[in-house]
Amino acid sequence: MSRWLRLACAAVAGMLVGAALTLAVQTSAGPGQGAMSERPALPVIRSVAPETFLAWIPRGLPGGFQKAVRHLPDVGAVTAVAEDDGWLRRSWSDAGELIDSPPPTYRIPLDTAAVDPTTFAPFVPPPDRVSLAGVANGEGILGATSASLRGLGPGAILDLGRDTHIRVAAVLPDDLVGAAELLVSKETGRRIGVEQDRYLLVQPAPGRRLSTRKLLRDLRPLLPSDLGVNRDVQVRAPGQTPYFRAGDAVLPPVLVKAFFGEFAARPGDEPGTLEVDPAWRASHLVTTHIPVLGTVTCNRGIIAQLRAAMGEVRADGLASTVKSFHGCFVPRFIGWSSANMISYHSWGIAFDINLAGNLRGAAPHQDPRLVRILARWGFLWGGTWLVPDGSHFEFHRVA
Repeated sequence: MSRWLRLACAAVAGMLVGAALTLAVQTSAGPGQGAMSERPALPVIRSVAPETFLAWIPRGLPGGFQKAVRHLPDVGAVTAVAEDDGWLRRSWSDAGELIDSPPPTYRIPLDTAAVDPTTFAPFVPPPDRVSLAGVANGEGILGATSASLRGLGPGAILDLGRDTHIRVAAVLPDDLVGAAELLVSKETGRRIGVEQDRYLLVQPAPGRRLSTRKLLRDLRPLLPSDLGVNRDVQVRAPGQTPYFRAGDAVLPPVLVKAFFGEFAARPGDEPGTLEVDPAWRASHLVTTHIPVLGTVTCNRGIIAQLRAAMGEVRADGLASTVKSFHGCFVPRFIGWSSANMISYHSWGIAFDINLAGNLRGAAPHQDPRLVRILARWGFLWGGTWLVPDGSHFEFHRVA
């Protein structure tokens, strides 16, 4: 069996973003109830270098941030990773077989990271650094879960539009590529629209020591004041998070796809929105009644948990804590801006409650009893995020 296939088919050996992701959601579902019953195997987690720290800023790094961090006396190696959605038109196996072919005018969003292979190399174990030579020459690396979902390995070809065909040089464990589906060079990233630096990887200078607290103290003064509510930085030390990526508290898109289905989409009529392939909508979404919330349209995979959670809210006499419901399946980008990545509302696994008094960036005002019940049923609250989003809840784990 080839190395990439062994990686793609290995079982998970550790945490998946803090969730006990058995993720057997709706395993009793019958035919046509989504892809939950045929879940791909996930890769063994191998940690990045133990001295590596993660630093990210909501909505992306400001210009010049990497350069400023590089000049800190305690910092040695540092690299900035850009990340956005590439748009896959077609793919072919190494044997030339057509694999991905979405409907005309639709494209498959592909969570794509772009790196400088030279500065990224210290953050990859030496045996895997040879793969970066291919990246420098315009090839790409697939994360193991991405390779498993696609059924692709080295030698496969990805058509990302803009006259860009990317040959797959290698498949690496998810944690080595920040759980991205595809990793390319910064030059290739610019050609396909993946340009916004999202996070830094940092290692201490020789003979110097770093800690989360110290790095935070050093980074905060480097943030420009015009970032507004986004003027904050999250730092993670080794072992604090399974995947070094921006927004590391939530599931990576590749895991969302693995358990809730992959769709093709195209720009919607309104700015910042998407039109999702109708065939995917028919097979993965359901409109039904949920206690307290009323009629909802969500991914089939979360309905049982959402119904149970809101049933408990009602049984505990807390229905009055939900004053408004603002939708579940709302296909769009985060913040209604295509400059951001795709919102998990697009999969129908997130929902908003009580928008008034819970605007993003403001102090959240949800009843803690409501938050606790939803947390017990596997829904992560945005009110705890670096920039609070108090109305937002999304699937995080199986209850």
